[in-house]
Amino acid sequence: MDFGRLITAMVTPFNAAGEIHWEETARLIDYLIEDQKSETLVVSGTTGESPTLSDTEKVQLFEFAVKHAAGRCKIIAGTGSNNTAHSIHLTKEAERVGADGVLLVVPYYNKPSQEGMYRHFEAIAAATSLPVMLYNVPGRTVANLSAATTLRLAQIPNIVATKECASMEQVTLIAAGAPDHFRVYSGDDAAGLPAIAVGAYGIVSVASHVVGAEMKQMIEAFYGGDPLRATQIHQKLFPLFKGLFECPQPLPNPVAVKYALTLRGLNVGSVRLPLIPPTEEEQDYIKNLLDM
Repeated sequence: MDFGRLITAMVTPFNAAGEIHWEETARLIDYLIEDQKSETLVVSGTTGESPTLSDTEKVQLFEFAVKHAAGRCKIIAGTGSNNTAHSIHLTKEAERVGADGVLLVVPYYNKPSQEGMYRHFEAIAAATSLPVMLYNVPGRTVANLSAATTLRLAQIPNIVATKECASMEQVTLIAAGAPDHFRVYSGDDAAGLPAIAVGAYGIVSVASHVVGAEMKQMIEAFYGGDPLRATQIHQKLFPLFKGLFECPQPLPNPVAVKYALTLRGLNVGSVRLPLIPPTEEEQDYIKNLLDM
């Protein structure tokens, strides 16, 4: 399974009542594929507000995205949690409705050991034939999936990738030691090009909602033998990469990018509590980011 080099962690559009806005979800999928050049979409990940989606909503999203994408891009279903049995259940549902792969976050809050994390991912992978992408984001989960444990998991045939947000050191170690079938993706837009330079295959991005086409050019320039051009694009986009999360003080994902999408004419709605919409000051900051 080739998920490509640019993957968008897609927001979940909501209507004024806070329910999933299906018409706008279809429009967003088209926009991300056609305008922003996404090769794969992650549905119901952190950016999709997975903590506030019910299981029914998640499975409906998986199925809807698969049917609407209709082979134009791959669909990865966010089925990870800190409950192994629950993750297995959602993973089986994702497979049933035709997802191309699953994204499994490191268990959060209960802080398992490295062996506990290994067994968690091993059990889920054993319960499905789908390709599995691991997701290591210590800033959210508190627990860090080590490079050594990641490389151990990479020996399992259907664990094929990791979305790595811990450090450039871990990206380097994993990329250097992984088997040929296993790919490393940066989960941090600001570190995307540096990660590719040390061996990452691509980027799982939030900013690609609004600058995906430029990010695709950056990646293609690097792999096409023009690292200077790739660097220039990275430097141009860097304020946006950082600003979507620091706007002007730290702002939870996906608050900023959802508002940015509304400025681009996509009616994706607001966020669900406990997230809240951006303040007027934050809205002005995001407007200025998009004008840069």
